[in-house]
Amino acid sequence: MNTDTYKEKLLTEKVKLEEELADIGQKNPNNPNDWEATPVADMDNADPDKNIRADAIEEYANRIGVSAPLEARLTEVNAALLRIEEGTYGVCEISGEKIEEDRLEANPAARTCKAHMND
Repeated sequence: MNTDTYKEKLLTEKVKLEEELADIGQKNPNNPNDWEATPVADMDNADPDKNIRADAIEEYANRIGVSAPLEARLTEVNAALLRIEEGTYGVCEISGEKIEEDRLEANPAARTCKAHMND
C-alpha cells in the first residue's frame, strides 16, 4: 500500500482541524496536545446588561461543545500519521487484517477494518 496519498490527506485535515480549533480556543500551555476553548474576546462579566453576559456565556459554552469533537478528530488524525511513520498504517487494530481501501478513502484515520468498525 502506498501511504503517500493518505498521509497527504491526513496532513491537510490536520491543518484544517488546528485552524478551526485556533479560531475558538488555544493550546493548553501545560499540555500542547490539549486544546482549551477560550471565552469570547469581548466577554465582559461586569457588563450591567445580564442579556449581554448571558450571550457571552452561551457562546463560550458553544465553543466548548465544538472544540471537543474537533480535538477528538485531531487525536485520531495524529494517531494515523504516527501509524504511517511506524509502518502499521492500514492494519486493523483488532484483527490484524488489512483495512479495506474504500474504508481508508472514506476515513484515512480509520483504525479498523469494516468488520470491526463499530467495536
